[in-house]
Amino acid sequence: MIDVVCGVIEDSGGRFLACLRPEGKHLGGLWEFPGGKVDPGESSEFALARELREELDIEVMVGAALDPVLWCYDRTHIRLLPFRCSITAGHPRALEHERLHWCAPEDFDALAWADADLPILEQIRHGISTGRKTTN
Repeated sequence: MIDVVCGVIEDSGGRFLACLRPEGKHLGGLWEFPGGKVDPGESSEFALARELREELDIEVMVGAALDPVLWCYDRTHIRLLPFRCSITAGHPRALEHERLHWCAPEDFDALAWADADLPILEQIRHGISTGRKTTN
């Protein structure tokens, strides 16, 4: 199983940063939360800060972990480890993605998301964006 981290970055207006994977790459044309693989010997938090620096040219403070997502793409099993993040320096730039888009939770369904990110969208819809989980 491969550990993959992703950043759930929320702006002051309650929108979340979505990144479009480039055509020709695995999951090309789908939207995702930015991040990448955890290298051997790295903590998840360090790996996420590194990945966001490399992909978006930003510095972040890695905050609370969300619920991990176990997913299988073809024969590759991943454990997706999402973390809330806040930008501490820089403005996101699409260095490795085709486009960036700030998206409100009510507009999530307008984007074609990578399957492993769908449970994260549900966590956000159920109160993670405000640091609270709601109960039904």
